[in-house]
Amino acid sequence: MYKIHYIVFSLITLLAVSCRQGEVEYVDFDTFHPMSIVESNVIGEDGCLNPLIKVPELAEDDTIHTVKRIASTSMNDMARDILGSIHCNSVIQIAGTFVGHDLDGSPLLQSGKLLLPKTGSIKRVLWVSHYTIGANHEAPSETFPFEGILAAKGYAVVMADYIGYGITCKRIHPYLHAESTAQSVVDMGMAVMPYLEYIGRKPEHDEVILMGYSQGGAVTMAVMRMLEQDNSYGLPVAHVYAGAGPYDMAKTFDYSVQMDKTGIPCAVPMIVQGMNIGENLRLSMEKFFVPGMWDLCREAVNSKRYTVQQINRKIGVNEVSKILSAYGRDKRNSETERLYRAMSLNSVLDFKPHAPLFMFHSMDDGTVPFVNSQAAEKTFKGCNVQYDFGHYGAHVNGFLRFLGTVSDKLDELDK
Repeated sequence: MYKIHYIVFSLITLLAVSCRQGEVEYVDFDTFHPMSIVESNVIGEDGCLNPLIKVPELAEDDTIHTVKRIASTSMNDMARDILGSIHCNSVIQIAGTFVGHDLDGSPLLQSGKLLLPKTGSIKRVLWVSHYTIGANHEAPSETFPFEGILAAKGYAVVMADYIGYGITCKRIHPYLHAESTAQSVVDMGMAVMPYLEYIGRKPEHDEVILMGYSQGGAVTMAVMRMLEQDNSYGLPVAHVYAGAGPYDMAKTFDYSVQMDKTGIPCAVPMIVQGMNIGENLRLSMEKFFVPGMWDLCREAVNSKRYTVQQINRKIGVNEVSKILSAYGRDKRNSETERLYRAMSLNSVLDFKPHAPLFMFHSMDDGTVPFVNSQAAEKTFKGCNVQYDFGHYGAHVNGFLRFLGTVSDKLDELDK
């Protein structure tokens, strides 16, 4: 009965959208419906990275260091190093909609992007969970996401916007709410699979590969858990690549409070708000922040006009005690206790992974504390997990090395 309701809702909502946007071309099949199709080169004739590709945003004190396979301070060279051999330089970007689940499980029209090599076979499908963004123009459906360059290697790259971005940008993003964010990724991925077959681009392998970094690393682990614990999806997971994720949110939050320092100030209000919305905690938000800070953060975060670094600059401090009030830092009061309980419930280390898992983290990361990966290594002892922990520089440096390492591993997998 639910599936019938789901399909009917899909047809109704898609008809409504097509009436509002007559210029958008829709394909009448299943639930993934393209809104726009654009052909783009990854590397231009001048040898430079396509300027429309969204490169990772550097923090104020971030610098690009020399790391393995990334031997240049040029982002153009880095992209070429990460890619290695290119299967097809021309990539098709398909921004589209799909019917996913809302926080309460009801149907919700959402958006995301599918990237494909223009020509050649599709080796495998990569479900990529994106890292923390602030502005809606950074959402996958609104830009050429940096991870999408992997399509040039012959992969179908699937990236959901998450609730709160893309066509749902008027909604508050339930930041790090594991179930709903993972569900968006799974819903889009499941909608894209029949679409690929419909357009004659069925991948050579039926298994999916999951990957993500930072927020995307935590979401990727939640997606892995969802697919492995719910047999109804019937979709095998071949490999999982997770980098520098806040896998244990309560531990991460507590660590920042105790150190009185955060490398990503905007994450503090985003976590409190994300748990409040995702778990329906009904917290007194103003009481959690120092005077005036909640009004500033609410506008900066929820307007979706500012990038992460722009929001950080608006907040203007890195000390947690200058963002959270004494009330918000006191675990003895009932509201803060409920917040910590919600963060613990949204940990993604409460299962035993079955598929081969690769976990990466730079021990120098000042944005997502390394304690997360230490906790993962302790929890997953005895599982099929490979770790790559080392001194690889700051958070963005780690991301570039992570993406290059994953690219190498994909090459090995498809030899």
